[in-house]
Amino acid sequence: MLERLNQAVEHIERHLDQQVDVAELARVTITSEYHLRRMFSALAGMPLSEYVRRRRLTVAGAEVLAGREPLLEIAVRYGYGSGEAFARAFRALHGVGPGEARRSGAALVSQPRLSFRLTVEGTDSMRYRVVDRPGFNVVGLRARVPLVHAGPNQAIVDFVRGIDPRVLERLEELPDQEPQGVVSVCDDLDPSRAEGTELDYYHAVITSAAAPGGTTALPVPAGTWAVFTCSGPAPRAVQELWRDVFTQWFPSNPYRSRPGPEILRTRLSPDGTEADAELWLPVEREQG
Repeated sequence: MLERLNQAVEHIERHLDQQVDVAELARVTITSEYHLRRMFSALAGMPLSEYVRRRRLTVAGAEVLAGREPLLEIAVRYGYGSGEAFARAFRALHGVGPGEARRSGAALVSQPRLSFRLTVEGTDSMRYRVVDRPGFNVVGLRARVPLVHAGPNQAIVDFVRGIDPRVLERLEELPDQEPQGVVSVCDDLDPSRAEGTELDYYHAVITSAAAPGGTTALPVPAGTWAVFTCSGPAPRAVQELWRDVFTQWFPSNPYRSRPGPEILRTRLSPDGTEADAELWLPVEREQG
């Protein structure tokens, strides 16, 4: 997979002066658009679209400083419909407008071209299993919350604290399959996985039953799931597991992510500082 991502980077470099087609990049990497966006964001630390934007403005910046072409021609070449739009984007990255940069020879920001390599950072084995599951329902309470990469997600904390205990008692009677108990479910995430983008969060159970009054049901079709387990400090261990799955497991195994909810079952220590976690991710085997 890392070799394919490097092929995608090469394709981007050859087409910086054109509209980058994510469907074409997925074809180059022999994977799905969904998985490509997920892998790129996890490994690069930024969304694919942000990397393309920064590379375009880096190359455009060099052409601005060269001073051989009108600024509008450079703007149009790199996908901006007007000089004003180009100036806004240019200033957002470089901290200075293109006209001022050309006049003063200002120092500009440079986004290096990425190159993906597999780095081994320890000897711990990742514990996982792959299972095929029939369809089921996620039944519980839902809120729209921002994505937080590190540390507590206060929006989720506040949402869960506000749930009526009587509703939780009714939910706890419904689970009839793995993972048992009350789970955290994330769905409808932004493909970029950028910090602050929104997702649907469910405080819910996994069941074949219908949703009782006052709750919401998310039907999940049959499919394949990769199940990962970890133990450690809360919430850091769980957030690092999510990261390691995309930066280590997917590049080393013949699976790719597919659209669907991501399910987390967490058991906290009495003082809430340690967690045993089980993470369920929808996957499918890579083709080719």
